[in-house]
Amino acid sequence: MSAPEAPNKRWFVYVLYSATTGRLYTGVSTDPRKRLGKHNEGKGAKNTRYGKPWLLVYVEPKRNKSEALKREAEIKKLKRKDKLILVGLAA
Repeated sequence: MSAPEAPNKRWFVYVLYSATTGRLYTGVSTDPRKRLGKHNEGKGAKNTRYGKPWLLVYVEPKRNKSEALKREAEIKKLKRKDKLILVGLAA
């Protein structure tokens, strides 16, 4: 069983962009920049082991993990073109 979440811990939804393949990856973290480092070291999600380097192109703060996970699911449901617009890589 995991420890209860700290009441003032901020969570973030983030989107990564692969500089080599053009793929997008969406995740949640309390420290997106540190998490980006893990992805680029090959220690992040399986989906980010290839396509390095990954660039952090979007970060959205949330009040808690639950809100971050809900927003992550919303973003993952978007069509690619809408994700690119959201992160500012398309008009």
